[in-house]
Amino acid sequence: MEIDFAAIVKTYIAECDERLATMEEALVALETDPHNDGFLEAIFRGAHTIKGNAGSLGFPKVAGFAHAFEDLLQRFRNHSIPVTPQRITLLLRSVDALREMIAAEVAGAETVNPEHVKLQQQLTDGDAAEPMENPAAAPVPTPRDEPLIKRGAGADAVVDYTSTIRVDTEKLNRMLNLAGEIAIAQGRLRQAMTARGQGNSEALEAHSQVERLSLELQEQIMRVRMVPVGPTFRQYLRMVRDLAQSQKKLARLETQGDDVEVDMSIIEHLRDPLTHMIRNALDHGIETPQARQARGKNPCGVLKLQARHEGGSIVIEVSDDGNGLDREKILARGLALGMATQSEQCSDEDLYGLIFAPGFSTATTVTDLSGRGVGMDVVKRNIEALRGTVSVHSQPGEGTAIRIQLPLTLAIIDGFGVGVGDETYVLPLHAVIECIEMPVTEQQRGGLGVIDLRGAPLPYVRLRDWFGLTSPRPRRENIVVVEVDRVKAGLVVDALFGARQTVIKPLGDKFKNVRGIAGSTILGNGLVALILDVPALMRAVMRAPRDEAVPPFAHRRGEDVAAMSANAEQSL
Repeated sequence: MEIDFAAIVKTYIAECDERLATMEEALVALETDPHNDGFLEAIFRGAHTIKGNAGSLGFPKVAGFAHAFEDLLQRFRNHSIPVTPQRITLLLRSVDALREMIAAEVAGAETVNPEHVKLQQQLTDGDAAEPMENPAAAPVPTPRDEPLIKRGAGADAVVDYTSTIRVDTEKLNRMLNLAGEIAIAQGRLRQAMTARGQGNSEALEAHSQVERLSLELQEQIMRVRMVPVGPTFRQYLRMVRDLAQSQKKLARLETQGDDVEVDMSIIEHLRDPLTHMIRNALDHGIETPQARQARGKNPCGVLKLQARHEGGSIVIEVSDDGNGLDREKILARGLALGMATQSEQCSDEDLYGLIFAPGFSTATTVTDLSGRGVGMDVVKRNIEALRGTVSVHSQPGEGTAIRIQLPLTLAIIDGFGVGVGDETYVLPLHAVIECIEMPVTEQQRGGLGVIDLRGAPLPYVRLRDWFGLTSPRPRRENIVVVEVDRVKAGLVVDALFGARQTVIKPLGDKFKNVRGIAGSTILGNGLVALILDVPALMRAVMRAPRDEAVPPFAHRRGEDVAAMSANAEQSL
């Protein structure tokens, strides 16, 4: 049998990336706990494996560099030289060099980067590592009550590849799509079987069994796609360390909820937003050690990355114990840019939301980290593209927390079907709080209004008016109460169809900029239903004047909505 060398090399690259990430994490932890043998063993084991695999596959440059890396670690192990911040910096730079060397040698590069040659010599010499540019100003790691990794856990962090297999994500996506198509076909089959009476009881029973098995298959595929957020979170340990040193600050990163799982497609889109938020927190939030001591704080600032489940969503929070946001400074900058108006009624939430506006920055100077007003704009756009929401909470002098709420998956959701005229829409079930009947006093009002919901005001919008549907209103209307980021609003619909599992289908580029629509799905009768973007609708409802008879989205008439459904069906 012919050996697929390309596939072997692809697996080698993936495994090297994982092992280097583990080594990097353990090196940062070793700096704060230099006597932890678990961290040291994890790093040594990773370097040894990379060296051996590189030699077997015919990559001598990588093997030689990894051997020098391993030799320095061995001197740590036999206590011939101590672990110092300078040597940790050398090893971290060497991890970066290994990543570059692996890519270069796999690509067939014949020359070696002179910087890599220099690093390899420093690894061999041990004590010849270049000192930091300003050792006196460099932050000294603050010992922690709890290390970044539990003692001995570093060695166990390396994946046991004998019990796992690698599967291309495209194959998983295809499997999930097929499982969704099966679910849709089953719905249509059941509807056809019961269209003329009860149908054959044995056939219906067999169909129910197939339906249960199909649902279980779908759930298993979804579980395979779910990955813990921990590895993504821990990638920022190195980043926080390096950025804090460059800013002449003391800071550490703490993570919580590392075992919380989320769809792999969401993980891929989280890296950039998290990077921007952490960089912003280190630059604007965390103070210098001197400033923190003057305020009675620990000179070492703390950044926290937390993940948890809330209903059918995942919540990720990035917080710091630094300066907090300067309300007056943000207001002044907003007024100068024409993004805000002088009002005593302006809430902190609305004002702090300005930091996500394109081009908005309160920085007086532009640095390598921030000041151009683009980072937080990227955060908001990326999160909203994932059908998520982002909010800010801050206390002056105490710190800032940025809260991100996301769906668990972008492929399948638990939906709640509603009817408006001849159209069917689907709402994400996790956003639905309750359903109530529209009060008689409100039935003659326009598209927007406010009702009293058990003593609290509830703004609402009629979806038929919002989308410009021209069919007459029914005598009885229902309000679906939805909630996003602790804010409630009502969506007025004609009919309630109940909960259903919904396979999300994209609408295509032609409709990607239509606000209020997140996607589409195929119903059991074969027709297409549009999935509503509840956060987008909520934002528009809360900002619209109460006396508007026709909301801003109503430029799209009923026939256009029907055309969207038809086009979506063709694209599917």
